[in-house]
Amino acid sequence: MIGKIKGKLVECDGNEGLIETVSGLFYLVYLPPSLSNKFLPVDIEIYTYHHVREDVQALFGFESKNQHMMFKLLLDVPGVGPKTAYSVICRTQVDDLIQAVRDNDAEYFSKVPGLGKKTALKIVLELSQKLKSEFKLPSEKMVSDDDKTVVDAFVALGFKAQEARELLSKIPPDLSIEDKIKAGLKLTS
Repeated sequence: MIGKIKGKLVECDGNEGLIETVSGLFYLVYLPPSLSNKFLPVDIEIYTYHHVREDVQALFGFESKNQHMMFKLLLDVPGVGPKTAYSVICRTQVDDLIQAVRDNDAEYFSKVPGLGKKTALKIVLELSQKLKSEFKLPSEKMVSDDDKTVVDAFVALGFKAQEARELLSKIPPDLSIEDKIKAGLKLTS
């Protein structure tokens, strides 16, 4: 199996890229938008998943080990094939995906084109058990209703959920909701 490729990205056509290795081999790899939109040629090193069926072989590329692991976990969900799993990985951050699973937010997944509500629910159900053992997740303390309100306010202001939680962790806990929001905005300016 091909687990990682290091080389020069020399061509891109949509989400497919040609990577030339030092040995002169060219690999056709599906790339996430963040990699396929780079100025060419560019040196890259990516994790890969080599999908083999009797009639098709495909390489899927990932920027990080966590993306690669999450892709493999998604493949274990009934009804999720490699293209659907890759579509999920390409349209989200791993931290946001993990948080959506923790929050039982099937709606988050159903926004991915081609992914229906039933499959989104299956993803949440299947991954909720697997994520506990596969990823080293930070231990979560109990979050008060006030803190949830502050996080929701930061998200409404355009922060990602993970960024909002990190911002909240830097704010003194004894402040009122309004003061926490003000303090968080001061930290970002």
